[in-house]
Amino acid sequence: MSWITGPLVAFDLETTGTDIETDRIVTAALVAVDTDERRPQARTWLLDPGVPIPPQASAIHGISTEHARAHGAPAGPAIEEIASAVTAVLNSGTPLVVMNARYDLSLLDRECRRHGIEPLAGRLPERTSPVIDPLVLDKHADRYRKGSRNLKALCEHYGVLLDDAHNAVADAVAAAHASRSLGIKHASIGTLAPAELHDLQVRAAAEQAASLQRYLRRTSDPEARVEPHWPFVPFGR
Repeated sequence: MSWITGPLVAFDLETTGTDIETDRIVTAALVAVDTDERRPQARTWLLDPGVPIPPQASAIHGISTEHARAHGAPAGPAIEEIASAVTAVLNSGTPLVVMNARYDLSLLDRECRRHGIEPLAGRLPERTSPVIDPLVLDKHADRYRKGSRNLKALCEHYGVLLDDAHNAVADAVAAAHASRSLGIKHASIGTLAPAELHDLQVRAAAEQAASLQRYLRRTSDPEARVEPHWPFVPFGR
């Protein structure tokens, strides 16, 4: 059975910013998405990140510092729950869909370390369930297409409805549907076995990073470095 016709679990974070080393998780969602029309089964978290949420981040996901402090769970126990839930999926055989996995999974790993919890990297065996990253796959399948590659743009390109963007559940579900549509449109991806698909993305992400690094060094920053590792960045790099 192809991964495009089987169950998927999608993961998404909304955060205080875009730096995996310093920013914090505000909301998280882990959503089981089947191929039928049943309502996706979601597990969600709202955290008090322990730091102020910058206004520019609140403007994107709608969670203010005051709301997170009043209604959010303490960060440490919530991070343990999230990491345990993600680890269970990665050990289950069911593919985990994460749009821009390098960011979300790396940030979760760093949050574990921040709170003295076993980091995500330490919880996983060498071979896990595959991660499916529609950002990496779309760049690989359609390298020269112009325009944005964010989730909204991918949904528009692959004919997927995205309601309530920057809500963690909505973004996770949309990423799963976009991944299926991508796999259907690009048979060379959709017909891969899950392990082959994962390995393809490791190579593709590294190639994409190297290409961008060469471009930046040629056009704007001779010292530019683009992270090649995927699906998360090793600690200390």
